[in-house]
Amino acid sequence: MRHFELIEPRSFADACAALATEAGSRPVAGGTALLTIIRQGLLRPQKLVNLQKIGDGSAITFAAQEGMRIGALATINAIETSSLVRQHYPILAEACHVVANIRIRNMATLGGNLAHGDYQSDPPTVLAVLNAKVELTTEHGIREMGLSEFQRGSYDTALETGELLTAILIPPLRPGFTGVYLKFTTGSAGERPCAGLAALARMEDGICPELRLGVGAVSPRPLRIAAAEDQACDKALDHELIESMAAEAARAVDPIEDVRGSADYKRRLVQVLARRAITAALSGAPEVTP
Repeated sequence: MRHFELIEPRSFADACAALATEAGSRPVAGGTALLTIIRQGLLRPQKLVNLQKIGDGSAITFAAQEGMRIGALATINAIETSSLVRQHYPILAEACHVVANIRIRNMATLGGNLAHGDYQSDPPTVLAVLNAKVELTTEHGIREMGLSEFQRGSYDTALETGELLTAILIPPLRPGFTGVYLKFTTGSAGERPCAGLAALARMEDGICPELRLGVGAVSPRPLRIAAAEDQACDKALDHELIESMAAEAARAVDPIEDVRGSADYKRRLVQVLARRAITAALSGAPEVTP
């Protein structure tokens, strides 16, 4: 049996202080990833800093001007079932619903999901198209960072020693956006995604003033497909243009070859899913209504 000391702070500031001063310490929230790694012998922390005793660490709030703040300790299931998330960002609830299984969703936290940095994950792809930021806290202060800056690569984030991800910040969407998240697995629906595509679109009189397209679980971090988004701006999105945008998505990704497929397979998969996601987003119910 592997032994470790358990530290249970009551605030994020105390947790950060413990992480900064206690050698060999690691934070734990839901523990769905960390405890698996410990059981496999890949990590042997001397101390675990349990974040679950921190008050208000899982709160989900929304304000019309600022948008949504999701406490890092909010579970995936709490986000999926939140009336605020379903009302203002149903695409995020949709992505949370397809994470693993209900047992995992009841334990895993969104903050832990992002801090772990696993490229084969569902929520980061949607958060990328929502222009989300993360709130990072140390015992000395707080800083904010865009998700694209925070997630540097596979299992590589911008977290520094003694720093914790304490909240996810999502700006408000303009009325009229429609969105969809598509997940593809090579096995059961509860497996990690082989690819995930998120699309948000806003139409006015048959013209698309703004489209956002994100690809996850393929490259080392979620990608926004800027070339495809630029193609859509102020255009009527016909079949030919959608096909061109899907091709841009396939060109933009840098696939990691793994047991779920080769690089060429994943590029082709991205192209097919991008076409489907854009088409579905254009015909879906609005994410936000006036």
